[in-house]
Amino acid sequence: MRRKTTTLKNLLEKKNKPDKLPTSKDEAINFYANSDKIIELLNHSSDLIVEDIFIGNLQAKLFYLETICDTQMIVDQIQEPLLNLSPDKEEGFITDSKRELTKLFSGSKLSFSEEWLEASRKLVKGYALLVIKEASNLCLIHVKGVSTRSINEPTTQTIIRGPKDGFVEDISINLGIIRNRITNPNLCFRDYYIGEDTQTRIAVGYISNIVNDKLIKEVTERIEKIQTFAIFESANIEEMIEDKTYTPFPLIYNSERPDSVASHLVTGKIAIFVDGTPFVLTAPATFNDFFAVSEDYYQPFIMGSFLRIIRYFSFIISLLLPSFYVAIITYHHEMIPTTLITTIISQREGIPFPAVVEALIMEITFEILREAGIRMPRAVGQTVSIVGGLVIGQAAVEAGVVSNFMVIIVALTAIASFVSPVYNFAISTRLLRFIFIILGGSLGFFGVMIGLIMMIGHLNSLRSFGAPYVTPVSPFKWSDQEDIFVRLPYYMMKSRPSYLKTKKPIKQEADNSPTPPTSEDD
Repeated sequence: MRRKTTTLKNLLEKKNKPDKLPTSKDEAINFYANSDKIIELLNHSSDLIVEDIFIGNLQAKLFYLETICDTQMIVDQIQEPLLNLSPDKEEGFITDSKRELTKLFSGSKLSFSEEWLEASRKLVKGYALLVIKEASNLCLIHVKGVSTRSINEPTTQTIIRGPKDGFVEDISINLGIIRNRITNPNLCFRDYYIGEDTQTRIAVGYISNIVNDKLIKEVTERIEKIQTFAIFESANIEEMIEDKTYTPFPLIYNSERPDSVASHLVTGKIAIFVDGTPFVLTAPATFNDFFAVSEDYYQPFIMGSFLRIIRYFSFIISLLLPSFYVAIITYHHEMIPTTLITTIISQREGIPFPAVVEALIMEITFEILREAGIRMPRAVGQTVSIVGGLVIGQAAVEAGVVSNFMVIIVALTAIASFVSPVYNFAISTRLLRFIFIILGGSLGFFGVMIGLIMMIGHLNSLRSFGAPYVTPVSPFKWSDQEDIFVRLPYYMMKSRPSYLKTKKPIKQEADNSPTPPTSEDD
């Protein structure tokens, strides 16, 4: 803690410090005791600045944390206005300090408090605390000035056509980005502060005349019930509020793309912003959400539908291709043409492991290479993962540990897994792949089918804030099929998903596609 002094006149003679703090809120603030109280509440932190200021002959103190406050804002918005006040203002600050300070700092974000603990919590959030002797209110002025990362293109969800901006770690900037996209007075945000030690700001956003009130109530109740020591990322909130089901599949959608979050809001979903992370949550989430990306709507509907089908097909390849290969090689040779099975068997000659062990070795090796490529410095990460994969794969084949065909299967599976637009959904696919490989190696196609039946049954049992996870496929809703496996032209997508039970089920009236003029119109 450091002290500074700012004066217009000579310092008044200091009075002895009183022994007790005021016992009534109606009493004038005990000036010296208050100064010590704030310093104690912040544990004598070295970045706490205490400045003595004089309003004529009226003594005041200014407290702020220099590590998170903009010192130039403090000079321009607080010190200069106070120092330039005429001496006849003293009486007004004594009789009604709240009114006088509101007039003086009318252009600033201002709040008042009568509690020392509340004032200390505001200090660590970027406020400056002004305490005037003989005044009955603590005045708090927002002067936070910590620099943040500039708005850049998202790193985890790339895009060819569409907006290039992405969320940043500052929640205020993220809320502003959404405000700029949805200029609707019905868009509103509710603030919460979660974490006993971190007091992380959480904002719940929704469009009030669209979203279902029961969904708002459910989400807010779950957030209000969170009791934890700290929140550092939106994943902490996700784990705290999602339906408590042991599942590898994500039940809440996350994105660092503002256009995706904005589209979910206008659909009737709720967005959850967490200070300190660029990843925003939206709920409820369905299985289809992890295959549909906003870029589908920036392309012609035929191309958008084709790309979405490719994603579904890639999901099936990533999940089942190694297990199908293992099952066929182990139990179902008759399903492969004679020429091909001869080639495969000749390549496997001399391989010391059965197909299931061979597949597990290659899959685990590739997962290690993938994780190493992510964690290593960016300059060398990609090179190491690619070169490592080529070198290890070629060496393993030449050493007779694995076959060439197995390397092709694992490589194709890995490439297909990268097609998923949401990273945590791709992780769940990678985890389930190992289970299917073991089932295929132990029971053949029968084991793979058992695994598929169990997975589909598990998916049907999942709920995301009351919404069935695989809706509108199960339960089947014909009216919602316009944007599932394929998407219809934009002008034909007139309704919001029925499972959201929104206040406005119709997005837009149906309209016919523009047609060229007929010869009679020429």
